[in-house]
Amino acid sequence: MSVKLLMNWDIKPGRDQEYFEFVVREWVPGIQKLGLQPTGAWYTVYSREKEQPQMLTEGIAKDLDTMRGILDSDEWTSLQGKLQEFVHNYRQKIVHVTGGFQL
Repeated sequence: MSVKLLMNWDIKPGRDQEYFEFVVREWVPGIQKLGLQPTGAWYTVYSREKEQPQMLTEGIAKDLDTMRGILDSDEWTSLQGKLQEFVHNYRQKIVHVTGGFQL
């Protein structure tokens, strides 16, 4: 059964341009190479709720074992380290795919 990795974070102030360049050039190609298929990304421009993350993203792997292998890999650790240069308040969780937007 397919599983989805839900991720959210906030972009560090003043790092927007560098962040988006990293995502396009390294993050998306890197996670695809690992076997995580990006299925959605949402950017919050404005929210009255200060506790809401600025970015919501998701990616699907074919099963839980594959997802665990991805998240335990050196390549994932490296990508995560680079991402942390541009973001804070990173959170993630794995859920079973039910279709549509999931929290």
